[in-house]
Amino acid sequence: MSGAGVGARYLTRRAATSLLVVLGVVTITFVISRLVPSDPAQLYAGARARPEQVEQVRQDLNLDAPVLSQYVSYLGDLVQGDLGVSFATRRPIAHDLRRFLPATLELAFAATVLSMVVGIPAGVIAAARQSRMSDTSIRLLAVTGVSMPVFWGALLLQLLFASKLGWLPLAGRTDASVSFDELTGFYVIDSVLSGSWSNFADVIVHLALPVAVMAAYPLGLTIRLIRGSMLEVLGSDYIEAATVAQIPRRTVLGRLALKNAVLPALTVLGLTFAYSVSSAFLVETVFAWPGVGKYLTDAVVRVDFPVITAAALAVTVVYVLVNLALDLVQARLDPRVELS
Repeated sequence: MSGAGVGARYLTRRAATSLLVVLGVVTITFVISRLVPSDPAQLYAGARARPEQVEQVRQDLNLDAPVLSQYVSYLGDLVQGDLGVSFATRRPIAHDLRRFLPATLELAFAATVLSMVVGIPAGVIAAARQSRMSDTSIRLLAVTGVSMPVFWGALLLQLLFASKLGWLPLAGRTDASVSFDELTGFYVIDSVLSGSWSNFADVIVHLALPVAVMAAYPLGLTIRLIRGSMLEVLGSDYIEAATVAQIPRRTVLGRLALKNAVLPALTVLGLTFAYSVSSAFLVETVFAWPGVGKYLTDAVVRVDFPVITAAALAVTVVYVLVNLALDLVQARLDPRVELS
């Protein structure tokens, strides 16, 4: 079979698997949200609604139908792109997600990039200086990042850099005095498009603490993986041959060893992004960050079924798309992945 045929078959298989994952998350979230003892009709109608008004709302929202019927109806709405309306705010959920999702993705992408930019060189240095003081220090940093709870790290950074030193803002995406057009919802991009470097600087300093907290675990994971992969590659015959041939150490590490050791980092990249998105729930709550995490947390407290299901769906779709893209890149770089 030709390479194109194998690639098309691999892409089809991965796309089908991704759709099954999305469907599974939607189904589980839908069922669990219906098992929670609450009355969404009462939430939608309001605290002062009369019993007959609540019952009318229940009929209008199809909440009196069997769960299976509600599930089929919900899937039909999803196929048409209708995410529903929030029972608590009565706003279209799609409108809210367009507002909150970029804030969460901005944190997740920044944390993932930071963990890779710092973690890969640190892992290489640790492997190149195995058993030395620099290796021990980098490994200690990695273990600390992996072990520290997200909420504890967030509170410590807030206490030190915001409350004690006053170097960074305590919470929020921007200062109240900063204003610019939200063209994309990603404030880093929008602040640059505004043409004001003061706006950009304000966005960056507000990103600093939450991104540092979210990047701690992915950074430690990346360092440990790259270090382990580099040590394995550095013990290979071709690396020993290059050393005997007196090829500069920097060339051996950067062009020969790292090229083969960095492939596993693509898998970690998907895991780190997933962790960043999942940890956003705690980070956004601590830093009052208006993203999907805080939006979903508020919905869980109110038992707002449509918001819970739609937000979980949005996060799942983003995660699946990122991992699908990474799988395709990895298959492109290593043909053995397609044939496996």
